[in-house]
Amino acid sequence: MTIRRDRISKASKVYVVMGNEAADLDSMASAALYGYLKSRVDPDPSHFYIPFAPIPKEDFKLRTEAVYLFKEAGMGQDALAFQGEIDLPQLHREGRLSLVLMDHNKLAKEYAAYEGVVEEIIDHHKDEGSYPRARTRKIELVGSTCTLVAEEYFRQAPQLITRREAVLLLGTILLDTVNLDPKAGRVTPKDTEIAEKLKSKVPLDSNTLFETLQREKFNVADLSTADLLRKDYKEYTAGKIRYGMSTVLLSLDAWKKKDPRLQQELEEYRKVRKLDLLVVMIAYTEPKFQRELVLVAESEKLASSLANYLNSKEAQLVSIGFPGGYTQGNAEYSRKKLQPLVQEFLTTNVG
Repeated sequence: MTIRRDRISKASKVYVVMGNEAADLDSMASAALYGYLKSRVDPDPSHFYIPFAPIPKEDFKLRTEAVYLFKEAGMGQDALAFQGEIDLPQLHREGRLSLVLMDHNKLAKEYAAYEGVVEEIIDHHKDEGSYPRARTRKIELVGSTCTLVAEEYFRQAPQLITRREAVLLLGTILLDTVNLDPKAGRVTPKDTEIAEKLKSKVPLDSNTLFETLQREKFNVADLSTADLLRKDYKEYTAGKIRYGMSTVLLSLDAWKKKDPRLQQELEEYRKVRKLDLLVVMIAYTEPKFQRELVLVAESEKLASSLANYLNSKEAQLVSIGFPGGYTQGNAEYSRKKLQPLVQEFLTTNVG
């Protein structure tokens, strides 16, 4: 499943099958497989489908679970196009561009100019009601977009489900639903039904497949400090303050052993990104779930003031033997909860 980019110039219509900004496994797998399905069932030979992950190509390796599953399925990153590899503005100007949204149902701001050419949506998130004129709006609150893609395969062309498609679909569904575990609160009857149909086409034990994917998700052995920081990174502004937040799934002790220059690398990452503040959230299980926090700021005063503010909001930070490093006693403070507090502090006290 390799993209024939030479066909773009000859196509009367180019359908860019676009995953979401996060470009997680579900997003990339569903884009690759739905794009392949559409290319096989569309009767018009002048139509060309190109799966697209809106991230730099070099970031694919950061999705370690995706690297593993694509390889297990007998595919590689050449099944996808990445940022900078498709001239979307040119295709749009020529009137040849159509978008198929996978694993999201509203375009990111960067792609808002193309909202008029959204033709299909396949997604498992809450329906935001955008693009009501899209020809297909398959939006259901199931555990994985790949469940909906698999359903389309079984409905339109079940003969196309070989080991390759089945492994990629099943593995993604298992990871998204925590191995179809009802206690995780993600699985639906449709996920379970589709997964059971796929299992007969996968010559792998599903429990082993899930456990391997879980392990690979946290496999950071081949990632540098810069890779770890950008693997799960978001950027924000508060007035004139520019700050970034990274989540890293590795204890600070293990990270220091992996990279003896960690302090310098963190500061370098902050400078390269032109940030006033870099917030590194660390989460790991050894043996119980724990959180740590590292604040890398242009001024030591900014970092210490922020730490004091977060403690006033019950973050339970305790300084440890690393510049700007803290244990975080309140494990409930994920990025979703911590980021608004950081924003509030910077807006009120600095920005």
